[in-house]
Amino acid sequence: MVDLLPETLQRWQAVEATARQHFQRSGFGEIRTPLLETTDLFCRGIGEGTDVVGKEMYSFQDRGDRSCTLRPEGTASVVRAALQHGLLSQGAQKLWYSGPMFRYERPQAGRQRQFHQIGVEWLGAERARSDVEVIALAWDLLASLGVGGLQLELNSLGTSEDRQAYRKALVAWLEQRSEALDPDSQARLSTNPLRILDSKNKDTQALLEDAPTLADALCEASRERFEEVQRGLTALGIPFRLNPRLVRGLDYYSHTAFEITSDQLGAQATVCGGGRYDGLIGQLGGPQTPAIGWALGMERLLLVLEAAAQTEPDGPAARLVAQTMPDAYVVNRGAQASSAALTLARGLRASGLMVELDGSGAAFAKQFKRADRSGARWALVLGDDEVEGRQVRLKPLQHGGEPRTCDLDDLQALSAVVASAPGA
Repeated sequence: MVDLLPETLQRWQAVEATARQHFQRSGFGEIRTPLLETTDLFCRGIGEGTDVVGKEMYSFQDRGDRSCTLRPEGTASVVRAALQHGLLSQGAQKLWYSGPMFRYERPQAGRQRQFHQIGVEWLGAERARSDVEVIALAWDLLASLGVGGLQLELNSLGTSEDRQAYRKALVAWLEQRSEALDPDSQARLSTNPLRILDSKNKDTQALLEDAPTLADALCEASRERFEEVQRGLTALGIPFRLNPRLVRGLDYYSHTAFEITSDQLGAQATVCGGGRYDGLIGQLGGPQTPAIGWALGMERLLLVLEAAAQTEPDGPAARLVAQTMPDAYVVNRGAQASSAALTLARGLRASGLMVELDGSGAAFAKQFKRADRSGARWALVLGDDEVEGRQVRLKPLQHGGEPRTCDLDDLQALSAVVASAPGA
């Protein structure tokens, strides 16, 4: 688990604000679900044969002897909430969420055991065009954030019948070569063979080069649907690469599955992933309802944005991760000045300005050093002499400019000066 400190959170909130704008413009409303759900929700929704359920969930018995789990992902919770509150009776639902998730995984850069996601779920989205729209939403959001080197990887998992046929063919092929598989893949051969396609073991990856692919098992309707998705993406100018090994890690996916990667960290790193899950709502007790969604990991995304900011110092990522600096830093010393400084800072803040107030009572020289480090445009200087004369001195700290003196009681005029850049 990792603490989120103010500097990180400032960048975090900037990303969330940008995402919120994109979602609102596309008609998605925000939903917030509990951190704690019944364990059964994820066993039924995600699949007991997945690593998430089998190895990674934080589950425990509560005081009522109920099995509870800290949510490992967002989709199942959103679907549960939609069913519980009858949202689907009102028609298709376009929902987005953000918040912490929990998985007992090996901690690594950009992924801790408590991690955070932003995601969208479109419940009731049936047409292939909705797949294209949702993917475009993710692509445009990442591009607007300044993420470079984007690559969309695409696959179709077909219908449940397609996957059953493929599973049979894949198992038959792998059983003849089981000794060449890594231990984890050997275990998955009897529990969740499709997850072997996601193996990170290099020897297993090499072996799979000659394995049957899902594309070979797709029925005609599934194949036509996938081709329609590809045509839609091409029409929008969104490049993609077909990846027949892409299956995602959760059992509820069907038809379109995708990941968006970036080379901003050197190697290709996944920043967003999702797909269609037409069977999940029915699995959780609701009517058979088509749906599609995606999620991006905030921690990984922030690493990518920081790398992008270094690559393009004047680009959108750099502006996004840049620290917000105060408009003014109030330097003050003396009994009268201390009281007047508080009043001044409060008044300027009420006018919409960001003002940092030095409360140390230290010598002016020390306060000026802190003012410089703050990044503020102006230092507002108040001593007892200034207060008696109802004046405040303004010292430019950024971009040059000349010192100024303003009327301490004319807050409107003072606010206008502070809001301007020195030398402007």
